[in-house]
Amino acid sequence: MNEDVHQGVNDEHPEERGTPIGRRVFLGTLALGAAGVVAAPPLQRGLEAFLGGAADKDPTGLTGLLPNGGGFRYYSVASSVPRKDAGSYRLTVDGLVDRPTTYTLHDLKALPQTRMVRDVQCVTGWRVPDTPFEGVRLSRLLDAARVRPTAKAIRFTCFDGTYTESLTLSQARRADVLVALRMQDKDLGHSHGGPARLYVAPMYFYKSAKWLSGITVTDEVRPGYWEKRGYDIDAWVGRSNGRDDAPTS
Repeated sequence: MNEDVHQGVNDEHPEERGTPIGRRVFLGTLALGAAGVVAAPPLQRGLEAFLGGAADKDPTGLTGLLPNGGGFRYYSVASSVPRKDAGSYRLTVDGLVDRPTTYTLHDLKALPQTRMVRDVQCVTGWRVPDTPFEGVRLSRLLDAARVRPTAKAIRFTCFDGTYTESLTLSQARRADVLVALRMQDKDLGHSHGGPARLYVAPMYFYKSAKWLSGITVTDEVRPGYWEKRGYDIDAWVGRSNGRDDAPTS
């Protein structure tokens, strides 16, 4: 997945293309790495930084076996992901809209921000409770773009060059769907999908695409990376993928 792999599942997307990693390999490594680590805050921060950097250079995804004290692991379906900062990051909104728009990170930060605190639930079973996310409601960007009447869905693309996701238009307009710029009360780091990622609070974390670069309004749902490999397109927590997890509300 293009997720942060917590002690659950997510996550987790075109300038440099990596080699996609299969679902079976990914789920196998998750199953092997179920143990957790409890560490003091300074050690947690150091470990998170190390694992994030190591994962970015690991084409196998095996660094996902190593948990960190914050509950997240790092994983990507691409072997490498380019880094973006405030100067180079761009997010495009296009497709069936009257006002296609390209946002810089500064543009996104200047818009009204919404903060919510919800559990993050991975489809493999782990959960990270009470995780704060903050960013721009996706509905605000869609309203600004003036979505056309023929629109029915959204396709999301990511600058890892591999990952994609989808939502119906009604799902995308929910108040608990964000283009997130902050997580755990700090700016999104590269390993967590920064500078900006999708956050779909009521769905399994694989819907919350990391390294978000494109929002394309379409006339039909186009299955994303993991949906093409067997995951449910509608990924409501506890009501999809054969799981009965408690909702994340």
